[in-house]
Amino acid sequence: MSDVDAILARARARSKDWPYAGAVNPQEAWELLQADPHIKLIDVRTNAERDWVGRVAIPETQHGAVQWSTYPGGVANHEFIEQLNSQARKDQVLLFLCRSGVRSRHAAKLATEFGYQHCYDVLEGFEGDKDENGHRKNVNGWCRAGLPWLGA
Repeated sequence: MSDVDAILARARARSKDWPYAGAVNPQEAWELLQADPHIKLIDVRTNAERDWVGRVAIPETQHGAVQWSTYPGGVANHEFIEQLNSQARKDQVLLFLCRSGVRSRHAAKLATEFGYQHCYDVLEGFEGDKDENGHRKNVNGWCRAGLPWLGA
């Protein structure tokens, strides 16, 4: 079994009757992206979050950006699937990432409902949970794991 297969098997095993394939932690997401150039990370945060907070440092061919909701106002992006269709194939392994792992779950679920076959949530998200002072990037998440990222 390849490293990719092993990680995806663990991700599927974590499923708690989730309506998508499974979930990976940030380190596993990074390992998948390193191991297979066809795997794509879909960042569902707002454009403002990516611009002001930062984004994962991966090749552009592996990075997709489709807002789950828009800024300002947090209005649902009613063109989410249409925009996803322009960035990913339905048979491709997709890793959905948001700030803390909430929007990404919803995105993975919706994408699965629209025929995407291999949708995985990235647990903990980019910034992770808040610490005791209300700050992110200190408890868990992509940044806390010390994985490559660009920005603020």
